Amino acid sequence: QVQLVESGGGLVQAGGSLRLSCVASGRTFGKYAMGWFRQAPGKEHEFVTAISWSGLSTYNADSVKGRFTISRDNVGNMVFLQMNSLKPEDTAVYYCAASPYGGVPTMRSDYDYWGQGTQVTVSS
Repeated sequence: QVQLVESGGGLVQAGGSLRLSCVASGRTFGKYAMGWFRQAPGKEHEFVTAISWSGLSTYNADSVKGRFTISRDNVGNMVFLQMNSLKPEDTAVYYCAASPYGGVPTMRSDYDYWGQGTQVTVSS
């Protein structure tokens, strides 16, 4: 069982940066791949980025490549999302999720545990 709590969301101007954090409970955090998804109003959940359990592999959606970076701290049971050059279209609720699968899962169905989400709003 893994419980996830996100933080770090807020309001930022276009071109600005935010860093999201997700803290996980449970002693098996290091066995899970971690991902970030987002959901904008009226839209489906969208995959953003994922990181393997070891931290050696990452994968970003095309929409955030070159702007967002995922990282993790397996000692502190945390995963981070550094978001730079933010755009108004990045506005969404961002969710941290944990997957028992290897590699860098990109499908929502690959993830078993989800946080409650944190709101990111980018003004133009």
